[in-house]
This record gives sequence, structure tokens and C-alpha cells, in this order.
Amino acid sequence: MKQFIIINGPNLNLLGKREVNIYGNRSFEDFLEELKTHFQGRCSLDYFQSNSEGLLLDKLHEVGYSFDGIILNGGAYTHTSVAIGDAIAAISSPVIEVHISNVYARETFRHHSYFSAHCAGCIIGCGLDGYRLAIEHLLIRS
Repeated sequence: MKQFIIINGPNLNLLGKREVNIYGNRSFEDFLEELKTHFQGRCSLDYFQSNSEGLLLDKLHEVGYSFDGIILNGGAYTHTSVAIGDAIAAISSPVIEVHISNVYARETFRHHSYFSAHCAGCIIGCGLDGYRLAIEHLLIRS
């Protein structure tokens, strides 16, 4: 069975509470249980969230050679972290970059990603459904 991990970056622990007009009113934990049920028997899903850039780097290094795929929503680090971009380039597991909101409809600084060039794909602006789409793609790809 394929093993995937969803890695969420800063402030994504506040989903369902913060800026519900942008991110919706569902917690990620509730959504994750739905994903696990939907993909039961097709893949195993792990989850990690941190507001710390260093911990996100450590997790990418830890799983980046053994997992069949990584779904990464780096939050604001997407637009600032060369280090996370370098980590994605260094690992062998395919990474799908996901953003809940349409970053291109937001502030100009959000239009650039230090991750995208190193990712197997990007899903932007599809809400929480972007995570499901990323998993589907990884299942088809592998």
C-alpha cells in the first residue's frame, strides 16, 4: 500500500477558525478523517503540521526518501523559504504543492513560490479538495 504524508505549515493549525471567508470553517483534523475514510485500502495517510520552518525541514528530510508521496502546503513559507525549496529539490519522494486559496487572487508577494519548480505538481485555489486531488494524482502517478 502506498504511504503518503500531508505536511502543513504555519497557521494551518487554525483552519476552521481563521479567515473563514478565505479558508472555510472546517478544521483540518475533521477533513483528514474524511480523507482517510475516502482513501481507505488505497493508501495510508500520515499528517504533520508545524509553524516552525526548521521542523518542516526536518520532517521533509525524515520522510523524503521513504514515502511514496508528500502533499505540502507550506503556507507563508512558500513565498519566503529558499531552505524548504532546497529540501524539496534534495529528496526523492514526489511533492505536490497545495494551496487552499487562489494565491494569484491575493497579495502580489504570494504570487511567487520557492517550491513550485521542485514539485511534481501544484494545486491552487481548490479549497480543501486540493488535498484530495493531490492524493488522487499521486495514486495515479505511482
